[in-house]
Amino acid sequence: MKPLPNRAQIGQRVSLRLQDPEGGFRDLLGHLVAVNQVRKKDGQVVTFDPHLIAIWKVIPSNPISTGIFLYDTMSRAQREVSISDGKALRMYCCGPTVYRDAHVGNLRTFLLGDLIMRLVRLGGHHVRSVQNITDVGHMSEDINSAEELEDKILSQAKAEQRDPFVVARAYEAGFHHDIARLGISTSDIYPRASESIELMHRLIAELIDSDHAYIGGDGTVYFSASSYESYGALSGNKLAELLPGHRYEYEEGADSKRFHADWALWKVAGNRSEMVWDSPWGRGFPGWHIECSAMSLHYLDNHVDLHLGGIDLRFPHHENERAQSNCASLSEVTDQWVHGEHLLFEGRKMSKSSGNVVLLDDVIARGFDPLALRLVFLENKYRSQMDLTWDQIGAADSTIARWRNKYQEWSQAESHNDPEAVAAIIESIYALLRADLDTPRALVKLRALERDSSISDSSKAQVFAAVDNIFALDLTRAFTAPELSPDVQELIALRAQAREAKDFARSDELRDELATKKIKVNDGPNGQSWEVIP
Repeated sequence: MKPLPNRAQIGQRVSLRLQDPEGGFRDLLGHLVAVNQVRKKDGQVVTFDPHLIAIWKVIPSNPISTGIFLYDTMSRAQREVSISDGKALRMYCCGPTVYRDAHVGNLRTFLLGDLIMRLVRLGGHHVRSVQNITDVGHMSEDINSAEELEDKILSQAKAEQRDPFVVARAYEAGFHHDIARLGISTSDIYPRASESIELMHRLIAELIDSDHAYIGGDGTVYFSASSYESYGALSGNKLAELLPGHRYEYEEGADSKRFHADWALWKVAGNRSEMVWDSPWGRGFPGWHIECSAMSLHYLDNHVDLHLGGIDLRFPHHENERAQSNCASLSEVTDQWVHGEHLLFEGRKMSKSSGNVVLLDDVIARGFDPLALRLVFLENKYRSQMDLTWDQIGAADSTIARWRNKYQEWSQAESHNDPEAVAAIIESIYALLRADLDTPRALVKLRALERDSSISDSSKAQVFAAVDNIFALDLTRAFTAPELSPDVQELIALRAQAREAKDFARSDELRDELATKKIKVNDGPNGQSWEVIP
């Protein structure tokens, strides 16, 4: 008799014929999401008794090659992105911990997923994207002992004297607002850690049953790092060489863990009274790493084609997540791991203690178009460390304004198109993007096109409009002058007078005041001009 479906088949498309207790048979077709559950095409999850299976089979998928090559952290090489189920690219992007506003370094990482989604869809393929919202369980890394350990959300809630969930929702809303202003495509689903507790409970129970997890001496459930032979393959760390107390972990006591590199899946509540839940192992809260395993396995049917995140997440977060997911699914869950590099600001790492954390609101407050920040990001390779400066943002802002004006001029020019030449230019830019998202070289081609007198203006307009499907700089937007309130008109006039009198200090003051009213002033050879900040 053929063996019944097991965890190794979870995520695969199956066809089942079940005996009906009242006589006859009934058929089920869909993706196996548990050994006794199938998700049908309409999304309905049907539970069945495995012992009633008369016959069943796995329906082979036909993977689709996308022609897009990205650097895979696991294999240390560029690999072609493949749609494993032949339907949609399954992509998981590590999202924000919503205890503060996302700074520009975070936003650079989130842009990576947007570029990939746009490129895949440009090729005519579908994307199924999940990005988690961490609103519980992410502990402060600036600790010296277990007593000082504190959840980042709870710590911020105390500082603001607000309910922790109110704090989390406020910063979550800010995250969505920021990515919208940067033109970052939305994911299909944004599961919250606090609303995925049952998913984590089920996964933890499976890991305990398979001896990959255990209950420690302090009542906390730990993953046994040594139970997974391939641990360290992603980051290059060797388990035997890891020192106690690595980032996001701490030493609970001699009798708590079996091995110092083991990590918490479910932490005992102790004296903590907020953001805690009942569980089979007592009242407590989830560890940080378990949420991404639970969410990705559940929402992407046990397989991830592409897993994205910042390079700082490679270890321990992604290393631990890989171990959890693979041990639960009995397979290599993720095909490719793609990481974006660090961002510095004016030569230094951004940090609260250094006082150099820059938000998107700070960029806008200086009168810059938020998409100027997007352009600066595109001018740097995603997996190269980037040093961002205000001068770069200012230059990018001027470039976008110039390109938008140029596009309006070009699009109104008499048509003298060479369709083959236009198609060749567009394809040459897309080819660079498919080669590990080489956005810097793609933009060099765009700048060269702008200056090329041998290409007609109408052809230039066609190219700029086409490639903006990926660059998303809103290059085809026409400037429309809105009606200004009398007080804003007066400020603009006063600034013009200050410039004429060479009172540059007063001119700068008025420019900053206008920026607070969403008016950006530009100075040129013909005097000042203005536009509304989006």
